[in-house]
Amino acid sequence: MRTIDWDEGNNTIILLDQTLLPGELKVIQCRTVGSLCEAIKSMRVRGAPALGAAGGYGVALAAYASKTKTLEDLNRELEEAANAIKGTRPTAVNLSWGVDRVRKAVLKAGDPEAARRIALEEAKAIAEEDVEKNRKLGAIGAELLEDEDTILTHCNAGRLACVDWGTALGIVRSAIEQGKNIKVIACETRPLNQGSRLTAWELIEDRISVTLIIDSAAGYVMRKKRVDKVIVGADRITRDAVFNKIGTYTLSVLAKENGVPFYVAAPLSTFDLESFENEIEIEVRDPDELRFFQGKQIAPPGVEVYNPAFDATPMENVTAIITEKGIFYPPLLLNETKV
Repeated sequence: MRTIDWDEGNNTIILLDQTLLPGELKVIQCRTVGSLCEAIKSMRVRGAPALGAAGGYGVALAAYASKTKTLEDLNRELEEAANAIKGTRPTAVNLSWGVDRVRKAVLKAGDPEAARRIALEEAKAIAEEDVEKNRKLGAIGAELLEDEDTILTHCNAGRLACVDWGTALGIVRSAIEQGKNIKVIACETRPLNQGSRLTAWELIEDRISVTLIIDSAAGYVMRKKRVDKVIVGADRITRDAVFNKIGTYTLSVLAKENGVPFYVAAPLSTFDLESFENEIEIEVRDPDELRFFQGKQIAPPGVEVYNPAFDATPMENVTAIITEKGIFYPPLLLNETKV
């Protein structure tokens, strides 16, 4: 099943609630923009490509939920909805990219009914293209993997982070389709454990060999030559850095120290080549994500907490960036590269 989709019968968004995995597989409906925003903030849906689809579907949802009679009023409502959706996760560029793409398409409409139709068509196109792009990206990246490779990954950059297939894990899936025997080591990815809850779950579902480690064991397994390559996803790629789940920068340093190739897998929609690292807002999440675990207190209630969701990995630590259009080897020739 797809991570996120459109319910034709109810004109609502349906998505897999990732906060319940691996204990429960549950599909929920978002009937309003407010419920979608809550789902994004609470990470019921997450992952850069999936958020691109969520942004697009969110504009379509706002269009279908509107009762307005005029195109002018509808566009005003869509602008408000767009701002609300984009404000939920400031670091991931795909979310705003998906929202803006559908908003731009709607400008072609001559009446509210046409606007609704165009919004949904464009949102569906984003979703379909995501699957196609990830398949292409996976096939390109798989050529970098050797038979019997062990891949270390961080957070979740699989089909749960996309509409389907995945980016980093899509490369693993494509390599296995080519007949290669590939194993995965997954970091647990504190504090929300996307590695243990999501990556391990979907790889086991697909019968792909996976070993779970604590985040702080990554350097040890690299030094012991148990890792052939590191592959991670990305939430935004600027001219000078790759933004991804907190801990990614640390892995890049460890990989560089131990001579392990460090690859980033991301569609071109993740590129933000108009920006530099110091211009990007890093999302800081609820301190109670560190003070509590599954409702149980694990830190003093008054302790000060710093809980950034992402970090930035400088390009000099990146071996290559794998996209659906090919492989980019830093330093990127940014003035000449067109993405």
